[in-house]
Amino acid sequence: MVIDTSGIVRIILSVVLFPTFFQDTILAFSWAAHDVFWLMIAKRLFLLLPACAFIAGCWISIPTLATVVFRSKRREFFTAFFVTWWDLGKSIVLFWGGFLKFVLNCLGAILGLVKIIIFGLWWFIWEIFRTPFRLVRSAGRSVTASTVPWIAVFLTLFWCLIEAVIFTYVTTPLVSDTLSNITGEQLSAGLLRIPLVIFLLFVVMGSYAVLSNLVSAVKSKNVPKILGIAVIEFVVLFVEVVFLYREFVDSLVPWFAQYSQGFELGIYWTIAIASFAWFGIRSISWFLFAEHGTPTILSVIQGRGVGGSAVPEHAKTKVVSSWREFMDTVKEDAAWIKAKGDELLASFMLPPLQVIAATINFCTLFVNGKHLFELPLTSLASIASSKALLEGRRVKGETVQQA
Repeated sequence: MVIDTSGIVRIILSVVLFPTFFQDTILAFSWAAHDVFWLMIAKRLFLLLPACAFIAGCWISIPTLATVVFRSKRREFFTAFFVTWWDLGKSIVLFWGGFLKFVLNCLGAILGLVKIIIFGLWWFIWEIFRTPFRLVRSAGRSVTASTVPWIAVFLTLFWCLIEAVIFTYVTTPLVSDTLSNITGEQLSAGLLRIPLVIFLLFVVMGSYAVLSNLVSAVKSKNVPKILGIAVIEFVVLFVEVVFLYREFVDSLVPWFAQYSQGFELGIYWTIAIASFAWFGIRSISWFLFAEHGTPTILSVIQGRGVGGSAVPEHAKTKVVSSWREFMDTVKEDAAWIKAKGDELLASFMLPPLQVIAATINFCTLFVNGKHLFELPLTSLASIASSKALLEGRRVKGETVQQA
């Protein structure tokens, strides 16, 4: 009696080679060679890798189940086998969801980067705008809180400059005529005023310096010094009255003559009015600010420094460095960009690696009955290096062998 085994063999081969019934259809559908371009790209992007993983899992499952006869702890092995398929399905779902997560992370990163750029430009423009005000405020606080009379110093220098400018315009005709008579050439008034204003500035500042030394000598009751400085002050008075204030009074003669008939101002009245003008101007400026500003200027000129310039502790203000703020902001933005870059890289790499890791677990389950990867992969740090994986597998093998 001849037994017809063709039907049984066909059934066995159909069971053993069951992936051949659908793998061509699945691969053709996933490859989408005859579809429109956008649909082809979408299928290859979303379906090709899961389809290949599913087919590979089916093929590896055939010899894996065939080894059940020779394995111990079959119950644990079957559990691991079903968990492997569960991990593959979960990885495919995570693979599809990973695309949405990656798109959302990209949008968040782009919006965050645009926000950093906009706020960075705004901060930079705002810092440029408020830096002058901040410097003025800091300088104002330093001036008002300092024991050094900086306001008096500034007013003294400013007043000396005003006197130098006024007397420059008053004495320019006289100086021009004098130099023209000496040189025989007509000098330009504009060219002459530049060195003249510098010269007169030093003359006026020297006048205040002599007056300051005279006051100091009187306070110290040093009679010889008082007499010496008084003689110098008289000479300074004579020079300024004759060459500066006299010219100023002469410029006012037309104004005097406008309100009187037959007005004639002699030399004595001219010198007297000029002396009174010098004394009045020096007294007003001295008691208002020059008394405190001139000694400080002399200390700076003489190289003795400005004593007591330290600002009291209660007057000190915390000055924030714009450069340090900018660098701290840059560091924070750089840390955010690095973190966001790692997040984007993880959301891009982990979804396909989930599927590949699940497929590899089929192979390792077939070889040694255990999984190589613990799924799901949650971060890039959870992806061990190849060396670590090999060492871990060798350690497991040695342990089993020893057992």
